Amino acid sequence: MATPIAAPSAVVGTTALFFTGALVMRGAGCTINDLWDRNLDPHVERTRLRPIARRAITPQQAIVFLGGQLTTGLAVLLSLPFECFWYATPSLLFVTLYPLAKRVTYYPQFVLGLTFSWGAMLGFPALGIDLLSNQAALTAAACLYASNVAWTVLYDMIYAHMDIKDDVKAGIKSIALKHEKETKMVLSGLAVIQLGLLSATGVAAGLGPVFYAVSVGGAGLTLGAMIRRVKLKDVKDCWWWFVNGAWFTGGAISLGLAGEYVMHLFGWYGNGKESEKQKLVTA
Repeated sequence: MATPIAAPSAVVGTTALFFTGALVMRGAGCTINDLWDRNLDPHVERTRLRPIARRAITPQQAIVFLGGQLTTGLAVLLSLPFECFWYATPSLLFVTLYPLAKRVTYYPQFVLGLTFSWGAMLGFPALGIDLLSNQAALTAAACLYASNVAWTVLYDMIYAHMDIKDDVKAGIKSIALKHEKETKMVLSGLAVIQLGLLSATGVAAGLGPVFYAVSVGGAGLTLGAMIRRVKLKDVKDCWWWFVNGAWFTGGAISLGLAGEYVMHLFGWYGNGKESEKQKLVTA
C-alpha cells in the first residue's frame, strides 16, 4: 500500500500557519524575555535601548501587548488539527523559563533551543500523523527536534559573543562566557551533533538522497563556512553570521525537505522508495 502524500495545498497552508505561529510566538518569547530582563538590559550596550529598558513603555503595557501576542498565537494554533493543542502546550513552560536560565546556568542557550525548536514536534500531527501511535514518526520528530536544539545553541553561542563584556558586568551567564577560549571547538561539536541527528531524522522517516545531499550536505557546508569564518571578537561580524547563517543553513534544510516532498509526490524515486515511505504509516 502506497503511503498517502499530503496535498500541496495542505502543505502550503500548514507551512503558512507554522510561519505565522513561529513569528508570533517568537515575538511573545522576546516580550517575556524583555520583561524579565528589564533591570539587566540597561547595563548591556546592545539591549539598553529596548523599549522597556529605556522606559518607552511600562511593564504593564508590555503585558497587555503580550496578551495580544498570545491570543494571536492561540488563534493560529486552533487553526491546526486539535491534537496540536496538546503537543504545543509544554512549549509555554520553556518560553517562561529561558529568561530565568541565564541567571542560574551558563547554558541558557540550551533552554532557548528547547523553546524555539518545539515546532518540530508539531509537524506530523499538523498533517494528521499521531506521534503517540506511530513509532517511526515519533523517532523522526524527536531527532529533528534535538537537531534543531543543537543548531539553536550553536548560532546563539555566536550571538552571545556580542555581549560577553557587558554580561560579565551584569552577572548574566552564557555558554560563550563558559567556553570563551574553546568556542570554535564547541561550535564544531554542536555542528556534528546537529548533522548526525538530522541524518537520523532522514533514516527514521525513510527519506531519500535529495534530503541527504541538500539538507544534510547543505547544512554541513553552511555551518562549516560559518564556524570557520566568523570573527568572534568582532560584534558586527558575529551579528552578520548570526542573522545570515541561520538563513543559509535553514534554507538548505528547507530546500532539501521540499525537494524530497516533490520526489515523493511525483513518484520519482520509484518503487524502491515506497517500502521506506511505509515507515511513517505502518510502524
